[in-house]
Parts: sequence; C-alpha cells; structure tokens
Amino acid sequence: MAYDNLDRPLDPPITLVARLDAELRHAHPRTIVEAAVETFGDKLALVSSFGSESAVLLDIVAKVNPAIPVLFLDTGMLFGQTLDYRKQLAARLGLTDVRDLRPQYQDLATADPQAKLWQTDTDACCHVRKVLPLDRALEEFDAWMTGRKRFHGGSRLSLPVVEYADGKVKFNPLANWAKADLDAYAAEQDLPAHPLVAQGFPSIGCWPCTKPVESGGDVRAGRWEGSQKSECGIHLARTPGAVADMGGDI
Repeated sequence: MAYDNLDRPLDPPITLVARLDAELRHAHPRTIVEAAVETFGDKLALVSSFGSESAVLLDIVAKVNPAIPVLFLDTGMLFGQTLDYRKQLAARLGLTDVRDLRPQYQDLATADPQAKLWQTDTDACCHVRKVLPLDRALEEFDAWMTGRKRFHGGSRLSLPVVEYADGKVKFNPLANWAKADLDAYAAEQDLPAHPLVAQGFPSIGCWPCTKPVESGGDVRAGRWEGSQKSECGIHLARTPGAVADMGGDI
C-alpha cells in the first residue's frame, strides 16, 4: 500500500487501522463509509450477500458513492429470490458496479463435479464457491467493507469498526448498530426486504444449507442446521487482530 497526493494511505497498515478505528469507533455508519472512501478511493470495495439485512448498508454506500464496486458471491446455489433481489435492489439504489463473483469452472470440475459437495463437506463447498472467488476479486483492492454487526453475537461481540486481516483493511460500518437501528433505517428509507424474510428466513445463504427459523428462534439457527458449522470462511481470522466470522450477512 503507500500512496498519497490525494490517493491517500501512507501510514503502515496496522498504524492506519488503529488510528481509523479510534476515530470511527462510535461514528455513524455513513461517516465510516465516507472515511473509507476518502482513505482508499478506488482501492475500496463492498462485499454484500444481498441477504436479509443487506439493504441498509447498500443504501448508505449508494448515497455516498453509487459507483463503489459491490462484490456479490453468486455461488450457483443461491435461492432464486436472492438473485432477483440482487437485481431489483441494485437498480432501485442506483448501484452502477455490482460484480457477480462465480466459482471457476476448473475449481468446480476438480472439487465438486456433481454439485453434491455440500452433502459431505460444507467447509470445502464454501471454500470453492465463496472463499476462492472472493480472494481473487479482492486482489485489486486494499480495503473492503462488510455488513457484520456485534449484535449477531459470538466473537462478533468484540468486532472493531476497522480491522486488518490477510493484507487488507476491513471496515465494518454497521458494527455498532442493533437490529432496531437497522429496522428503523430500512423503514425510514422505505427499503424493500428480501422476500424470504417474510417466509421465516432471518439469515439467508445457499438453498441447501439454509432453513427457516421458528418465530423467536436464534437468527443463525437456520444456517447449516444440525452441524457445528457457523461460518462460510470468508471472514475467518487468518492474521493477528482479525475477528473470526460467525456466519451472518456479509
């Protein structure tokens, strides 16, 4: 990383992250997004699942700069409703650079030729269909934004607003917001909900590994039901100071 002359960074990444996290620790999500854009410019992307809670951050980003690249992991196993929602919401918000990331044919041919890997090894399935495509797409960026929040629990309870992981700076603009804050913002901006939310899906991933949840149940209960798995792997802490993913919307 390096830059300046209005390209920005210059601080060593860890120093930059510590400074930004201290400055933005209690900031409004829009302020965090604006700071990320000011700091990284065209080296910044947003990663979004276009899931049950995604509309809020997508709307905030669109209001700051609708041309920010939005990376969407199309695993080949998403609900049809998610694919429709991705198109409709991107058009509604005026996002101009939504990139559909798909697993490479060669990876699928080698690791999952019959598209049944999810039945025997969900970690490997997520690696081929999510982790590898995202790693490749992030190569051109120095920083990215996620939709993770502390109220999702687990290790996310200590989620920083800005962190450093795997050579990238990560911004979590919604880290401080509670479910009530998300709902209030969505209502105020009249944002459309993912159609599966009304059918009992509070958290939405691939169709083979996502089930509806009974009213009042844990928001994560329908993901990888019956297994110990709680995350897909794209936020796994692989460097010191990173926060492990707990599997919610990205």
